Amino acid sequence: MRAMALDMPGTAVKERYGRPSYSVKKKTYLTLWADEQRAVLKFTPAQQSAFCEELPDAFEPVQHKLGAHGWTSLQLEHVSERLFRYALDLAWRNVAPKWLALTRTAPPKG
Repeated sequence: MRAMALDMPGTAVKERYGRPSYSVKKKTYLTLWADEQRAVLKFTPAQQSAFCEELPDAFEPVQHKLGAHGWTSLQLEHVSERLFRYALDLAWRNVAPKWLALTRTAPPKG
């Protein structure tokens, strides 16, 4: 999962609260909770709603205020690598500058 995130153009990684956090231009789009086999991704509220409705065992809004802003918890054991790559790409596009997003072709949905 880490390698996939680092493959995204312009990505920087730093530790936040003991967990790797991935960002573009200082805007975070992914935090990995490896010990819990969980990732937290930055979606739009509409994307979050679609993922949570389609796969409720895998996706759920983050608790507290962050969930209302699209932050979504993903249980990694419930998704394929391909679906994770698709979700990761969406989260990256949500924070990447438009000029940078245009340099990458979107992967197919899982």
